[in-house]
Amino acid sequence: MIKSEKEYNAIAERIEELLSDPKNIDNPEAKGFVELNLLSDLVAEYEEKFHPVSPPTLAEAIKLRMNERGLSQKALSDFLGVSSSRISEYLNGKSEPTLKIAREISRKLDIEASIVLGV
Repeated sequence: MIKSEKEYNAIAERIEELLSDPKNIDNPEAKGFVELNLLSDLVAEYEEKFHPVSPPTLAEAIKLRMNERGLSQKALSDFLGVSSSRISEYLNGKSEPTLKIAREISRKLDIEASIVLGV
């Protein structure tokens, strides 16, 4: 169990060292393989408790999907059947989509409904 941020940082540095040798990642017979896995589990446990990752906002999720799919705001507005200005409002957090559009965003962009609905 990691007890402090100082320990966490030291272990994270050691993990980086171990990751620099590909054998430690792929070969269970490698000297660093077991150490890497044990330390990674400790860090994951610590991060879950002290550095939890919050879900993305709707705007972040839409921007990610736009980037992944090479969509402009105009292309996204055509794809979803809403105006470009409405897309801009979603991306800037100035408005929330209607339930109908939220369903389209979730379905067409493959974004979890909980993110789209903000729950």
